[in-house]
Amino acid sequence: MSLLRRRKRPDDDAPQPPHTAEDDDKKGKSQKKSAKKKRRNSYSCVDNCCWLVGCICTTWWFLLFLYNTMPASFPQYLTEKITGALPDPPGVKCVKEGLEPKHPVVFVPGIVTGGLELWEGHECAEGLFRKRLWGGTFGEIYRRPSCWLQHMSLDNETGLDPAGIRVRPVSGLVAADYFAPGYFVWAVLIANLARVGYEEKNMYMAAYDWRLSFQNTEVRDRTLSRIKRNIELMVEINDGQKAVIIPHSMGVLYFLHFMKWVEAPAPMGGGGGSDWCAKHIKAVMNIGGPLLGAPKALSGLFSAEAKDVAFARGIAPGVLDSDVFHIQTLQHIMRMSRTWDSTMSMIPKGGETIWGGLDWSPEEGYIPSNRTHENVHNSFCSQNESDSKVCQARNPNYGRIISFGRDVAELHSSKLERIDFRGAVKGKNLANSTCRDVWTEYHEMGFSGIKAISEYKAYTAGDLLDMLEFVAPKMMERGNVHFSHGLAENLDDPKYAHYKYWSNALETKLPNAPDMEIYSLYGVGIPTERAYVYKLAPTAECYIPFQIDNTAGDTDEHVCLKDGVYTVDGDETVPALSAGFMCAKGWRGKTRFNPSGIKTYIREYDHNPPSNFLEGRGTQSGAHVDIMGNFQLIEDVIRVAAGGSGEQLGGDRVYTDIFKWSDKINIKL
Repeated sequence: MSLLRRRKRPDDDAPQPPHTAEDDDKKGKSQKKSAKKKRRNSYSCVDNCCWLVGCICTTWWFLLFLYNTMPASFPQYLTEKITGALPDPPGVKCVKEGLEPKHPVVFVPGIVTGGLELWEGHECAEGLFRKRLWGGTFGEIYRRPSCWLQHMSLDNETGLDPAGIRVRPVSGLVAADYFAPGYFVWAVLIANLARVGYEEKNMYMAAYDWRLSFQNTEVRDRTLSRIKRNIELMVEINDGQKAVIIPHSMGVLYFLHFMKWVEAPAPMGGGGGSDWCAKHIKAVMNIGGPLLGAPKALSGLFSAEAKDVAFARGIAPGVLDSDVFHIQTLQHIMRMSRTWDSTMSMIPKGGETIWGGLDWSPEEGYIPSNRTHENVHNSFCSQNESDSKVCQARNPNYGRIISFGRDVAELHSSKLERIDFRGAVKGKNLANSTCRDVWTEYHEMGFSGIKAISEYKAYTAGDLLDMLEFVAPKMMERGNVHFSHGLAENLDDPKYAHYKYWSNALETKLPNAPDMEIYSLYGVGIPTERAYVYKLAPTAECYIPFQIDNTAGDTDEHVCLKDGVYTVDGDETVPALSAGFMCAKGWRGKTRFNPSGIKTYIREYDHNPPSNFLEGRGTQSGAHVDIMGNFQLIEDVIRVAAGGSGEQLGGDRVYTDIFKWSDKINIKL
């Protein structure tokens, strides 16, 4: 058998170069590079994540080390080098003037700013006894979101604790000094009062469960009774000096309820007698009080939205509407917040008489502007403007608090074609079983009920309660027991002795305390929600069927419609009209709402945002919460607590047209 032989290549016979140590080095380096490349390609996503977390933690600990080793005065030194010398804090300034503590001070926090802790819970809350569920780090929202929602919700029938759950307010000054780490609420005011000489014997935080209706805080926790006794004790141990009460936000309504409760006879009231307030209260300094309600509360109840949510939906469409992890959704937020009866205390009060009708409003003609201390405070549509359509767009119908479509918001009422939703037949329950836990009461309306709401087109303050009773009957059934939103014709009618009227300034009388003073302190200069343009959601199943139309807006910075929200002057949450009207007109002088002639003062604080990040949230802010760090406001509070009066502060200080707007409201005084 023949053998196949490999043919030689020409270079096979060529002499081979000798093997050297240099060849071994090259081969070794080549193998190392190959192995390194192989390891690099085998790097997993987990490795990258661990590396990133390690870098972040190392950087964080390094910065924390620097922060704790640097002199305490270094941040202030750096800030002053950049922005110039900072003014003395109000406490230091008042001490230099020789002011000292005189009247005990009581703080009344508002909605959501007070801490809540767990005292009893279900199995999923194991290990959380007396840990904060609200306030602090909010860590449980991320660790146990479903469990957190379950424990923060109240019973949908009673408005009280669900079975097996007890969540209670944190007590003491720490209850509301900080909302979250680094985010102050009362802390700056408390610190400045302490500089003057105040301490816990003459400062008291009237903490309460802000989720409950006001009367239910007494039924469940005896909170009103404890506030009464603490004020009496503070007056006694401070040589009989009357207390200065400082409520914030919804706390203004809560303390208005308290003043009626404490004088009303038991068992409905506290039995303190008609002169209790005159004996124990020197002044009530309301900060950012929604005395006439706030449209922002309405949009929250109607669609779990506000201006910021509409803006976020415009940036990331669909994210808020998707059921991420079955928990971070507006549906769940709505389901929870609709069990909080306190939210219904802030529904706009007084109907069309206060908030306007289809073709008028008290703020008619006002155009928001990004004003500063140097420029004008109000801009109005020019009377010489030739284009009537532009003028119409610049004079929105604020009285239409909800409009379905921008064209509806701008049409004259004579051109509106509305189909009354009252009495409309609700459709069948079309929601599937997966929607029931998150869709609250909307799944009981059906598509025909949802359509009926949208076909009414425009809602004024006179329509809001009927609309809410149609879309959320269970919530309103509870709310109507505890709150009223009307305007009293005859305050001597015996029905107004019921507690449901006590938090409505338009349906109750101030106490007989002629020496007492009432202040309205609030920020202005920030566009604040007043009315909304709505649309139907793209789909009705498993969605909240109504949304703020974030496509409705104008590019001109001086017009008042942006992201589907019409704005007026205020503190970003409460319109100036709501915060200031009662002290500007309703309570000014002797009126049927103020029969003893308690002196009233308005102090507006023009918003001046911080110029750089080193100033934090600023010392001249007029925003609803940030105003608690406003140096001018803190100084006013200290001067009154030290024995001053409204006249010594300089009387009213006004930047808006609150008196002009109040004059347009025609009510019997």
